[in-house]
Amino acid sequence: MNKIVKKDILSENVVQLEVEAPLIAKARKAGHFVIVKVGELGERIPLTIAKADQSAGTITLVVQKVGVSTKKLCALNEGESITDLVGPLGKATHIENLGAVVCACGGVGTAPLLPIAEAMKAAGNKVITVLAARTKELIILEKEMRAVSDEVIIMTDDGSYGNKGLVTNGVEEIIKREKIDLCLTIGPAVMMKFVSLLTKKYEIPTVASLNTIMVDGTGMCGACRVTVGGKTQFVCVDGPEFNAHEVDFDEMMLRLNAYKDYE
Repeated sequence: MNKIVKKDILSENVVQLEVEAPLIAKARKAGHFVIVKVGELGERIPLTIAKADQSAGTITLVVQKVGVSTKKLCALNEGESITDLVGPLGKATHIENLGAVVCACGGVGTAPLLPIAEAMKAAGNKVITVLAARTKELIILEKEMRAVSDEVIIMTDDGSYGNKGLVTNGVEEIIKREKIDLCLTIGPAVMMKFVSLLTKKYEIPTVASLNTIMVDGTGMCGACRVTVGGKTQFVCVDGPEFNAHEVDFDEMMLRLNAYKDYE
């Protein structure tokens, strides 16, 4: 059992949970995820570790209410416990000093990109973050991203906050004004697809995290199969991060839609 020590509501359907997990907090690196389960018969839910506090022995998870299991998790309150929590899992993000790095995130994709942006900044990179969402209310973790970025650009579909437009509009604005050495993108599959198409046009190396398609998290179920560079990869054990220019996003989106009726 892992006790929830703090709960914050980030938006109407997004909850942030700080959970006791001292061993995971000590071992976690940027890009790692955990598997959580609510109830003995609960579904396994993969969640990227947004933050970790080694001194407090806690990790922070950001959860979006999507289906039955995530709603159960978000319904837990401070003092209650998550039945099972396993990690850290997956391959950590490769961090090095490259120069200028763009972090393009959409919606709850901001949460898994936060520790990566922080690590990239600590490695000496210039970090420019593009936060995108449909409306102002859906922008999350802006303060935290500003703390680890040299610049933050806000994009909203309806123009209710920051600049009106898509994440790609913000990314292209940056590309046109300065040399970018790497782009990291996390968010809805369709968003990552178009960020990838944009950066491919400008020949900018791009990494995408495909954590949204994971189910089991340990390579046993095969549900997270994706095609990368013409070869089958398993997101949970081979990733979750891949060369975005080699990912078959259309295939991935088709497979994601297969679960809609069960959510």
